Amino acid sequence: MLVVEAKLKGGTPEQYQSVEEAMKTAQFVRNKCVRYWMDNKGTTRNDLQKLCAVLAKDSTTPWVNKLNSQARQSSADRAWQSIARFYGNCRDSSIKKKGFPKFKKFSRSVEYKTTGYKLSDERRQITFTDGFKAGTFDLWCSQRTLVYYSEQQIKRLRVVRRADGYYCQFLIDYNREEKHEFTGSVVGIDLGLKEFYTDSSGKTVENPRFFRQTENRLRKAQRRLSKRYKNGQKQSANYHKQRRKVAKLHLKVSRQRKDRAIKDALALVQSNDLVVYEALKVSNLVKNHKLAKSISDASWYQFTQWVNYFAKIHKITCIAVPPQFTTIDCSVCGAKVYKTLSTRTHQCPHCQTVLDRDWNAAINILKKGLKYLGEYLNGTVGQTETDPNDWGESGLWIFNRDVDDLSRFVEPVIPVGDSGRIPRHSNA
Repeated sequence: MLVVEAKLKGGTPEQYQSVEEAMKTAQFVRNKCVRYWMDNKGTTRNDLQKLCAVLAKDSTTPWVNKLNSQARQSSADRAWQSIARFYGNCRDSSIKKKGFPKFKKFSRSVEYKTTGYKLSDERRQITFTDGFKAGTFDLWCSQRTLVYYSEQQIKRLRVVRRADGYYCQFLIDYNREEKHEFTGSVVGIDLGLKEFYTDSSGKTVENPRFFRQTENRLRKAQRRLSKRYKNGQKQSANYHKQRRKVAKLHLKVSRQRKDRAIKDALALVQSNDLVVYEALKVSNLVKNHKLAKSISDASWYQFTQWVNYFAKIHKITCIAVPPQFTTIDCSVCGAKVYKTLSTRTHQCPHCQTVLDRDWNAAINILKKGLKYLGEYLNGTVGQTETDPNDWGESGLWIFNRDVDDLSRFVEPVIPVGDSGRIPRHSNA
């Protein structure tokens, strides 16, 4: 599947208001489905689908009939997804917060399937044909990518409201594959805050810190917003104007993070045949309030998700390993060298190895990934201390490849220098 996003342009305020009404109606249907599930024990997904038709025919809710029938069904599907996730969390004793389904108050999207809209022949305009009659909008997207796909390939359409306008997201049935030139290059990466990541050969990628760069502007904008807030009263037009300015600043930071994560992940996958990274639990790391802002600004999780995605379409091997002891262990002799967070240099008293702590961790991560891969190829998974659940999400699909393809990675030469040993640097 592939998602293509285009911005809705050229509409009048009345047209955008119609889109807003469609979003509110979709929210109403979803909340009704959640309430029906609460009041009726044993409710199934099919029961929620039937409820959509009942709401459309109800005389007390005539506006529901304006929403396309498949859009109503999509809203019921959203409600059932939250219910199914709650059931799954209840069966998993390791999850403390079960996530009981809640009612939505500020929904910003409505989802259609294959009806309720019509695309022009040149894919530059879209017309919404449901009861709200939002009319025709211009579609603005990069290089007019919608031209390359037929209407039969478009399985769903979601209209999303953001701080800078309305967007259409097209879910396209397309199997994306990229050609990859295999060179036998392997790499392990250690994610950090000083540098975004350090690989097993000592190369680093800088941490852009997009939120830190915009923090002063955000602070001033939010201070002006708070001054315009009136407690217990209807907010003025100036308040909402300033609120949109704050939202646009946050949206810009979010887009900068996503763009940088895509570019770094793609460059990493294109230049290597095996990528090993540490499976960090970011939700636990941000509990440290001294580092939470910096960790969130680094966007480690988003980066690893894109690494997994690009590894899949490039058909390379990608392994997620647990991060325990990767910083403490010496990458040469294996001795444990304990460090504080402020200690940036690894100095082993046993083998006298001196190098940057992140470089040392990256080499340990690569070694651990190669060990996991060797156990998989030898059929000894689960017979050693290695837990196959520590492979991460990538392990579910990465290992569905030929054994001959993977065996060349089991005993590679780790690129640590011409001499085969890790060079000692006094100023690492």
